Amino acid sequence: MNDLRVDLIDPKDTALISHLHNSMFRPERAPESFERRFRGRYKVLCLVASVKNDAVGFYIGFELKPSVHFGWMVGVASDFRRMGIAGRLMHKAQLWAKQEGYTSLRFECNNTHRPMLHFGISENYSIVGIRWDPDTAQNIIIFERLLDNLTDD
Repeated sequence: MNDLRVDLIDPKDTALISHLHNSMFRPERAPESFERRFRGRYKVLCLVASVKNDAVGFYIGFELKPSVHFGWMVGVASDFRRMGIAGRLMHKAQLWAKQEGYTSLRFECNNTHRPMLHFGISENYSIVGIRWDPDTAQNIIIFERLLDNLTDD
């Protein structure tokens, strides 16, 4: 997708982050919920993917520990899924994390979220754990990828 642009946005712009989230996911989250989530987090990264001037996806991550960046949330508008946008967002996040000195990027997804499971496996992430989420009554799969051999292509 040649007209796709991925830009950094300020984590303080929680109104935009909330708007993007609510256009793609339920239940909705108020800007204050993102402010609370970011409070005390180190190196919060927020990316927005745009086609022409329309925001069609986003990525939010932050430091999990000094060597690991955690991809907390990725979303793509339904009309733009299966076009590689989530992959572009994740790749930009990986490059950023490597530049910031992290050695790996980790993300989690529900066992029922098949597109993210396929993405993790196809993008050379390793499954490093499974945990039970009592809120969703599902297993959560934990993926992690080392960033040492990451290239900018």
